Amino acid sequence: MTMTRRAALGFGTALGLLAAAPAFAQEVTLRLHQFLPAQANVPAHILDVWADAVEADSEGRIKVERYPAMQLGGTPPELIDQAIDGVADVIWTVAGYTPGRFPQVEVFEQPFISPDAEATSRAFWTLAEERMMDTDFAAFTPLGLWVHGPGVIHTNVPVEEASDLEGVSLRAPTRMTTTLFTELGASAIGMPVPAVPESVSRGVIDGAVIPWEVVPALKLQELVDNHTEFPGNALYTTAFIFAMNSDVYNGLPDDLKAVIDANSGLEFSAFAGRTMQEYDAPGRASAEELGNNIISLTEEQAATWMVASDGVTAAWVAEMDEAGLDGTGLLAEAQRLIAENMPE
Repeated sequence: MTMTRRAALGFGTALGLLAAAPAFAQEVTLRLHQFLPAQANVPAHILDVWADAVEADSEGRIKVERYPAMQLGGTPPELIDQAIDGVADVIWTVAGYTPGRFPQVEVFEQPFISPDAEATSRAFWTLAEERMMDTDFAAFTPLGLWVHGPGVIHTNVPVEEASDLEGVSLRAPTRMTTTLFTELGASAIGMPVPAVPESVSRGVIDGAVIPWEVVPALKLQELVDNHTEFPGNALYTTAFIFAMNSDVYNGLPDDLKAVIDANSGLEFSAFAGRTMQEYDAPGRASAEELGNNIISLTEEQAATWMVASDGVTAAWVAEMDEAGLDGTGLLAEAQRLIAENMPE
């Protein structure tokens, strides 16, 4: 299974070449900390793939200890500071868990900007190298930057028109989604994804916006009956950061830095976005099996949502321009890079 997954991944050194190589003593232990259970899709099919590849390509000189579900302590919004402060060596987190901290990243969280997770993830890494490494990401070393597949509305009441959100309490993952769903009439509440199941079961919220792929891990299909999905460009998506403590990275010998570099960056980001979107299908199937109400909007219906959300992007661009961050240029470049990376 490991070799199959690495073959699909297409980065790093081939495992077959390592079989004949001499073994070396372990030199470095990296603590990888993240917020989902170990069996969830991202840890099992993305983060473990990265960790396994790093261990193999380093010939055992790097060991990656995996700490799921916040086992090293703290809360999901604290993960980025844990990477900076050295509480963890490597972390995976949602950029929007710390609202306003990564303002340029929000360009990839605009309504209806992402037609495909892999294309948008490639654009994300590329634009980050152009504009963000010495600004938004100066305090740590990014290893991967990506987005998930199409965001879906999961609620205990049917939602077809934007007006159906009036009075609905909805979990939102980022500042942009909180703004979007507030503008559309919902009572949007920001919270990390692990808090969703208890909040729904206790009636704190009426539903959540998340991609299909994480639904089974949260058992959300058992907690709500209605799921609204959009055709074409996603209603929203979420930006993720996979990062390493810079002192730890800079302290590695050059050959081990090369192992980290070979398994990180553009191709890893593309793999991560693609993999998340691929696991939307079994997530959707979990709701279908229960007979839940899956509302697939038509292009005409989605167009009314697009019009209703136009002001969110316009306001963000104006905010970034006023802050001297060239929101106009950021949006244009993000859209250009996404289009350039779309499959033919």
